[in-house]
Amino acid sequence: MLLLFPPQPAPPSAPSAPPMASGGQHLYARRKTKHEICEAYLAQLAKRDDLDCSSPEFKAQVRAHFDRLPTRYALDVNIQSLDVLSHKRLLDEARADPTAVSFAVRPVEIMQLPRVPRNRGHLPKPAFGSSPNLQALALEAAQADWIGPGSYNASQDDQSSSNHPDGSADAVAFYEITVASIDQPKLLSRLSEALSDLGLNIREAHAFNTSDRFSLDVFVVDQLQQQSMAPTRPASPAVDDWEIDITQLQIDAKVASGAFSNLYRGSYCGQEVAVKILKDVQDDTSQYQEFLQEVSIMRKVRHKNVVQFIGACTRKPNLCIVFEFMSGGSVYDYIRREGPLHLSQILKTAVDVSRGMDYLHQRKIIHRDLKAANLLMDDHAIVKIADFGVARVIEGSGAMTAETGTYRWMAPEVIEHKPYDTKADVFSFAVVIWELLTCKVPYSDMTPLQAAVGVVQKGLRPGIPPNCPPALADLMRAAWAQEPQARPSFRDLTPRLQGMYEASKQEEARQQAAAAMAASTAAMNKSSAAGSTAGGLLAKLRGR
Repeated sequence: MLLLFPPQPAPPSAPSAPPMASGGQHLYARRKTKHEICEAYLAQLAKRDDLDCSSPEFKAQVRAHFDRLPTRYALDVNIQSLDVLSHKRLLDEARADPTAVSFAVRPVEIMQLPRVPRNRGHLPKPAFGSSPNLQALALEAAQADWIGPGSYNASQDDQSSSNHPDGSADAVAFYEITVASIDQPKLLSRLSEALSDLGLNIREAHAFNTSDRFSLDVFVVDQLQQQSMAPTRPASPAVDDWEIDITQLQIDAKVASGAFSNLYRGSYCGQEVAVKILKDVQDDTSQYQEFLQEVSIMRKVRHKNVVQFIGACTRKPNLCIVFEFMSGGSVYDYIRREGPLHLSQILKTAVDVSRGMDYLHQRKIIHRDLKAANLLMDDHAIVKIADFGVARVIEGSGAMTAETGTYRWMAPEVIEHKPYDTKADVFSFAVVIWELLTCKVPYSDMTPLQAAVGVVQKGLRPGIPPNCPPALADLMRAAWAQEPQARPSFRDLTPRLQGMYEASKQEEARQQAAAAMAASTAAMNKSSAAGSTAGGLLAKLRGR
């Protein structure tokens, strides 16, 4: 289904083109079957050097993707690009979590302008080509750079990109938004309304339903600013150096979902990033204030063991925070995926967290929600502290009273709304070490409220596992002491943990060497025994 919002008449100067299908293919392509187009697409992929598509499993998945979609999808989609694989990935993500919506956004080039400014970057074509009406719209937008019919203002080549129709503020910037989700009543209408609420003009839309009841919707949109209606443009407000250019941000896939925000993997200016996007936030809500507070804190910190802030968009409707992508995921997921960890792994993680927390506390920042789920790992297994949504800077008296965080990790003084300081994070850190030792959720046999009451009224603490080294057990008991002043600081904890970590590495190396020696000795004894048996058998045979 092809929709135009609204149709744009082609100007007399619009270039003529041969008869095309709505997806940019010549009409003769419509005589091909869906199977033939799929095989042609696989043949195109086989020619690429940057993609391994030779496995039978990969080919079967691509064929299944085409089979689930209607024939017009195969007829219209651009098989010269990787768009089909992008559509397949989005649909696969939607199938993996039917409650979620997977989407991708990218700038696209509708048509080649008569002369391309030198500062214009290469943009991909839309996945389904573009209709003549959409090309006419792009050509009409380019008239600002033309002096008259058949002539071009060459002096504009040296001006800033804001004077060219290449996606800048003064012209039309076209974007392709692809959405995959389980099929629902009036889905296309709801998506159209949502894009309109974001201030986007829908210029073209392609909607497809799969045989397993999912939907793939592709929109081409723009944000057109009519200069003729605003001859004098007001001065732009000052932009901080960390305020991102939203047009350079590409969203690829959802990583996690929370009550007030979703986390996505994407790219910003060519760098792989993680993007935290807020949900339905208003200016007067506490969530919006926490968002601004998180941005304020993250832009101040830079440490090896704190997730790196890249930038943020604080202008509605695109409220988001961009930070480095941590390919290893959360420590919470890692310990449940890998099972019990070696002592050296536990202590290495504890050292990383302690160093990062010491850095934050030296800058008077309290995290207030320290737990394994808020610790992330990069591809070198370095652990970094993340999620500063409820973090605060200590001011004035240096104490707070607000109850915030997660009950199972919360210090008793925080639960009771008593004044607290950085020692509340130390308490939570001790519970994190228990998480690492057991790979479990603390007080899993209780409700969060029952656990909180037990911590405050009965001095309840998680049971220290029997395999925990005595020195580490003593550290945990000190860190989750009932009275905050009895707990050590991270400045004290870091060297103690570092010493335990070095000792554990040496002990594990000694055990590995001993095990290797025992295995080698056993192999030699086995070989010697086999040789003796063979020699005795040979002697008997000779005696005969």
